[in-house]
Amino acid sequence: MGTRTAPEAFSSSSSSSKHWMYDVFLSFRGEDTRNNFTGHLHMALKEAGINVFIDDDELEKGEDITAELVQAILGSRISVVVFSKRYAASSWCLKELVKIMECKRTLRQMVFPIFYDVDPSDVRKQTGWFGEAFVKHEDHFLLGTDKVQRWRSALSEAATLSVWDLRSTADG
Repeated sequence: MGTRTAPEAFSSSSSSSKHWMYDVFLSFRGEDTRNNFTGHLHMALKEAGINVFIDDDELEKGEDITAELVQAILGSRISVVVFSKRYAASSWCLKELVKIMECKRTLRQMVFPIFYDVDPSDVRKQTGWFGEAFVKHEDHFLLGTDKVQRWRSALSEAATLSVWDLRSTADG
């Protein structure tokens, strides 16, 4: 078996002296993509020799993200965010995204959004599935509108980055 080399964006050499715990942090809605796209992406990255953090635990509804998860985000050079139809329905995913975008700004981490069967403009503008999710969040967090606004801002910011749009098309 030959030696595989990681793509340059993922290579361990860096101009900064920061030592990263992980090359890539994967953010995704488990029930949407864990057993298909994200699972395959995770395996492909691992097979390429890329050190990936993926949260394998099923998350309890409404639970705050754990200190371990925050450390994994802080300690990752790159975050790959897989936006799927129900990504915004998960307050957990949105809390992760806020932390990821904060690390992009403060630690200069790279963020790569992937749009899995969703329109990037729905993420950016919180319309479609994302708009429906925010109606529910706003009803649920009546007193926490600043929290919901941080989630909206993080989605808008992430959706303006260079994107991989993996929507299925009729043209195939």
